[in-house]
Amino acid sequence: MKKINILKTKSKKIFGSVGLVAAIFILMFAIIPRVQEARAESVQEKINALQQENGQFQDAITRLASEATSYADAINKLKAQIDTLQGQINNSTKEQERLQNEITEAEKELTKQKTLLGKNIKAMYLEGDISTIEMLASSKDLSEYVDKAQYRNSVKDKIKESVDKITQLKQELVAKKEGVEALLKEQQAQQATLDNSRSEQSNLLNYNQSQQNDFNSRTKDNQSKIDSLIASQRRANFNPDGGYYFLRFPGYARGVNPNDYPYRNAGFGMSPGPGCVDNDGPDRWGYCTRQCVSYTAWAVEASGRSAPMYYGNARDWVAAAYARGVTVSRSPQPGDVAISTSGYWGHAMYVESVGDGTFNTTEYNTYLTGQLSTQTRRY
Repeated sequence: MKKINILKTKSKKIFGSVGLVAAIFILMFAIIPRVQEARAESVQEKINALQQENGQFQDAITRLASEATSYADAINKLKAQIDTLQGQINNSTKEQERLQNEITEAEKELTKQKTLLGKNIKAMYLEGDISTIEMLASSKDLSEYVDKAQYRNSVKDKIKESVDKITQLKQELVAKKEGVEALLKEQQAQQATLDNSRSEQSNLLNYNQSQQNDFNSRTKDNQSKIDSLIASQRRANFNPDGGYYFLRFPGYARGVNPNDYPYRNAGFGMSPGPGCVDNDGPDRWGYCTRQCVSYTAWAVEASGRSAPMYYGNARDWVAAAYARGVTVSRSPQPGDVAISTSGYWGHAMYVESVGDGTFNTTEYNTYLTGQLSTQTRRY
């Protein structure tokens, strides 16, 4: 009796230990995907934030480009005004030079007439000393006296007319010159104002371009970070940290032809989401086209079984399978969907055949290019 009790006690300990190990194994099986999922979500959130920031940068660049167009248009209009005004200034300057030349010539003529006037006045003054009786007496006849008197009066009138004309011309030229100088001064003041406006617009344009360059640089830096994260996913597709999980959907799996995948020529994009935003779906199972999950869902359905629908990213498929009662194994069979939960999205593959410690797959988007590939992987 005592021996039986001892055996019972030992049995309880053994079964208790087995139960504890089984519980730990189940707990690990449930926790590992969740830990990986939480890490992936963190990185996905980082990608989303970077993508959102890049979107804001692009909006700012678009706005700045619009402003730059306005500045450039304003500068072009100012340049046209300046060019027109410069033409007017050039014309005014030429007119000023022409008038100055006319004034100079008029002054020369005035000097000449003044000299001639001086001589004539002198002659008339000398003749003025002779009395009318003496002039009459010195003339051969009366007609000669009349001619002398008429000539003197004629010269006198002519000189007066020339002086008046030259004086008037000079006054007119001086008035015109003053008018042109005033216009030229006004035009030059307008040009200075326009030059200042153009300089201000150019400064704004340069500042605008500096802002655009800054946003472009920050966008490029963010895109570099995104590319780095995506490159990390590529590496994870071939080096899964936690190995592979094999999802075994109920039913007999017949062979499939990868070329029959209906979305092989559909859109493809690697935007961080959420949803399909690059004209790439969703497909009829709830995935973006030419992604690994879209292809594997099709392959399961094409093999004669019910397709896994709306399971999410590949890294979500293990948890989704557990929740739906789908068998999850660590050893592959043909027709399984192999899942790697490494990286930020995980990776899904369709198992075509199994070898010694290896399995052969067909899969889409292994290199994140939306293309079909075949791989031999170790597990």
